[in-house]
Amino acid sequence: MGERRYRSASGALVALRRRQHSASCRELAVRCPRLQLRSLSAVTSAVWLAAYGLFVLSENSMVLSAAIFITLFGLIIYLHFVKVDQESLLVIGSLGIQVTSSYASGRESTTFIEMGQVKDVVINEAIHMQKVIYYLCILLQDPGDPQGVSEVVPLFQSSKPRLDCLIEVYKSCQEILEQRKTAPQSSGIK
Repeated sequence: MGERRYRSASGALVALRRRQHSASCRELAVRCPRLQLRSLSAVTSAVWLAAYGLFVLSENSMVLSAAIFITLFGLIIYLHFVKVDQESLLVIGSLGIQVTSSYASGRESTTFIEMGQVKDVVINEAIHMQKVIYYLCILLQDPGDPQGVSEVVPLFQSSKPRLDCLIEVYKSCQEILEQRKTAPQSSGIK
């Protein structure tokens, strides 16, 4: 289906890639901006210059060694646990919804929600820092109360795409959810 560019809540460019594998299976992926070498270099230089200043004042070489170690360790933690390159949603009408986050280090985190647990997919709004931001979430059905919601699972938490992008994802999810609701239920073997 192709890729379209949108903006995130912070104004950064994000790309939405839509792939339709079948009539009841779609993959929607939001790709975040890559890590900028300029900002990484600026932070590293600032930390190392501050460490050099402390080294000149204290004449202790451990300050420089600690600064290098802390910078490298912090970068590894940031790339492995914080910086998300892509968030994807695989919606399979007969099975469920798979949510995957791909980190800059190559690590992936995947969650699967069975379709029987999904009550609906909605766009919600929240007030954050004097701004209204929109986010897509999955409402999970309460097993004890068919009309109730047991949990709200927010999607695209790292990329935070704006409303126009969320509407595209929402429409794709709703098409598959509607197919599931209108499909005749099999009565099983008697």
